[in-house]
Amino acid sequence: QVQLLESGGGLVQAGGSLRLSCAASGTFFKIDVMGWYRQVPGKQRELVATITPDGITNSADSVKGRFTISRDDAKNTVSLQMNDLKPEDTAVYYCDLIVWLRATSTSRNEYWGQGTQVTVSS
Repeated sequence: QVQLLESGGGLVQAGGSLRLSCAASGTFFKIDVMGWYRQVPGKQRELVATITPDGITNSADSVKGRFTISRDDAKNTVSLQMNDLKPEDTAVYYCDLIVWLRATSTSRNEYWGQGTQVTVSS
């Protein structure tokens, strides 16, 4: 079983910064792609950024140049540094991990964090 624990959300003024972190614990072989998504009420969950085990990143156009995703495989964590925050970044942010439970690709499962609220005031 894999558990994810998110931290770092909160209330910040426009132009400010926050750093989100997501730590995985439990028994597994390795973590594949890690990512962050966000959702506002009444809308679909949307991609914010992802990072592969090789460090290749992908991010939404709306956050390019402001948000940076990183990972620490020694600590099984993924982080999202958010700078120059805007009111439209207000959402619940979820981490998303693809985890290999065993040394076979068929053992891959997807796990979501519990969500952390980010509120940006104007």
